[in-house]
Amino acid sequence: DIQPGVTIAIGAGTEIIAGEGMIITAGGIDTHIHFICPQQIEEALMSGVTTMIGGGTGPATGTFATTCTPGPWHIHRMLQAADAFPMNLGFLGKGNASLPE
Repeated sequence: DIQPGVTIAIGAGTEIIAGEGMIITAGGIDTHIHFICPQQIEEALMSGVTTMIGGGTGPATGTFATTCTPGPWHIHRMLQAADAFPMNLGFLGKGNASLPE
């Protein structure tokens, strides 16, 4: 498509993707998210973020609030909740190879 006053350089390595009838925008990636509430997703989308990566399962007390998702049950609940949102989400979980003494 040609637009007045817009020059787009296309070289031999440029890949052209058909986008007729679509809205195509670049999306930001935020890799330091504390998942506290679903409203964060709406705010992120409005600022151009399309991918959020982080941990947490919502408000809690102390330092356990939002550092990472505590375990399999919580990860499952977060994945279920994520289905409702038009956002790419990555969840960080706890894990280690040591036993408490």
